[in-house]
Amino acid sequence: MSDKAYNVLFLCTGNSARSVFGECIVNRLGRGRFTGYSAGSHPKGAVHPLTLEILRRNSYLTDGLRSKDWAEFAAPGAPAMDFVFTVCDRAAAEVSPVWPGQPMTAHWGIPDPAEVEGDEVTRIMAFRQAFRSLENRIEIFLNLPLASLDRLKLQRALDEIGRTPLPEGNAAQT
Repeated sequence: MSDKAYNVLFLCTGNSARSVFGECIVNRLGRGRFTGYSAGSHPKGAVHPLTLEILRRNSYLTDGLRSKDWAEFAAPGAPAMDFVFTVCDRAAAEVSPVWPGQPMTAHWGIPDPAEVEGDEVTRIMAFRQAFRSLENRIEIFLNLPLASLDRLKLQRALDEIGRTPLPEGNAAQT
């Protein structure tokens, strides 16, 4: 097993929910082998309050979380990324910056919980489902035998993770 630490960037348009979930989940579940980051093509300027609520309910620290522009990660001196995952269809369709180091990329589209309308329960359930979906995909990713996969096989595995069915309903408490 390799001792290499990997940097993982999650992208969405607003960087207020899904990508922030990805950053936090990788930082916790990656146990130092992976460092998560998040950014947006058109950042909202703040992390969505329901994102912060879901993270706190799951005992994640939220201090220092912020909505960032993806240009920060293409600038000189930025951490070199090993993996870049888009979690929003709009961001996946945009022309992204050139990432130093030619990281592996994949699209792991998750519906935007911030766009869900309705009462508080409906909205919080959308955020819970987005969190669970990303947590599931990230767990699969973190368990890949990265050191033993060539680039082509790894790309196939990353793409397949993006096709992992999303959980339905609200059966699990998050």
